[in-house]
Amino acid sequence: MSVGEEVRTEQDRPQQSLGTAAARNLATTTKSAPQMQEISSRWLLRMLPWVNVQGGTYRVNRRLSYAVGDGRVTFVKTGDRVEVIPAELRELPALRSYEDDAVLSELAQRCQQREFTPGSVIASFGGQADEVYLLAHGRVEKVGTGPYGDDAVLGVLADGAYFGDQALLDPDAIWEYTARAATACTVLVLPRQDVDQVAERAEDLREHLQQQRAIPSQRTNKYGEKAIDLAAGHEGEPDIPHTFVDYDARPREYELSIAQTVLRIHTRVADLYNQPMNQTEQQIRLTVEALKERQEHELVNNREFGLLNNCEYDQRLQPHDGVPSPDDLDELLSRRRGTKLLLAHPRAISAIGRELNKRGLVPETIDVGGNRIPTWRGVPIYPCNKIPVTPERTTSI
Repeated sequence: MSVGEEVRTEQDRPQQSLGTAAARNLATTTKSAPQMQEISSRWLLRMLPWVNVQGGTYRVNRRLSYAVGDGRVTFVKTGDRVEVIPAELRELPALRSYEDDAVLSELAQRCQQREFTPGSVIASFGGQADEVYLLAHGRVEKVGTGPYGDDAVLGVLADGAYFGDQALLDPDAIWEYTARAATACTVLVLPRQDVDQVAERAEDLREHLQQQRAIPSQRTNKYGEKAIDLAAGHEGEPDIPHTFVDYDARPREYELSIAQTVLRIHTRVADLYNQPMNQTEQQIRLTVEALKERQEHELVNNREFGLLNNCEYDQRLQPHDGVPSPDDLDELLSRRRGTKLLLAHPRAISAIGRELNKRGLVPETIDVGGNRIPTWRGVPIYPCNKIPVTPERTTSI
């Protein structure tokens, strides 16, 4: 470039054709329907066996049961000290329906805190059961004798569980298994001797325990329901027992719950901006999707009728190795007569898949509405992102 020549940039050159920005004003854009990331598959709503309720309330009639509310115990932690909430002692079968809060507070104060290291034996098989153990934190294995004399894990207990409660009603009770700490455990121990000392001064507690002992075990089945007297396998003309089926006088009732909102659409929006898509239709569609998502969330997590909060504690299992394995799925299936489906968070399903890969197992899949759903023993495992996953990466199935 010689001296005196003019330097012109791209911006200085005159435009020779119509630009895309101006041409876009004359073009018709192709639009998608409004989308939202909250929409999920909602398999729970699609697969539940719904029942038509006309009166607004659904009553569950059951046989009379002596063992109800078999729950977990809640604790309060202050620094390294753990205390049981006195009212939570009613979760023990022997103290169920006992109403004197002052006596329960004294029993709670008599609970002794103990720490156990992994592998420590908390209670030994065949020993005298004279203490009640309240598991505040940790995992405890119930160990029994296998068919060949080796140790076999009969079950796993976790936070909030209790064991040894038979000591409050039976002074001759013995341990039918060995309780061994699988992790570091914090346990509150309530000796039977302390309960007897309190009962000597509290007449209502003494009478309550006597009433609990008066319920004969032979009058109940393994589920705690009043037994139906029958005769079978007899010969000749024996006396046939007379019996009846007793019902629960106060069955549980579920009142229908609703999820609702008010959708507002300005008339100028519906009149002026209604093409090519109907604004009212799209607003209603997305609002209904959000309501359906909230409906499934309530079915899983609601404190009154949610599936997670209404599961009986004796129907809850702790994984043997801390992760959901095929063994745990088999144990879960054995708790019901005919399991139709399993629900799990997608991350839990991926954890199950990793355990299957470690064992070289390939789960079968079935086609449900054009979707391939994994199964275990023929039972489909549906994803449900409404099941919570805690920061400690624990969840429920």
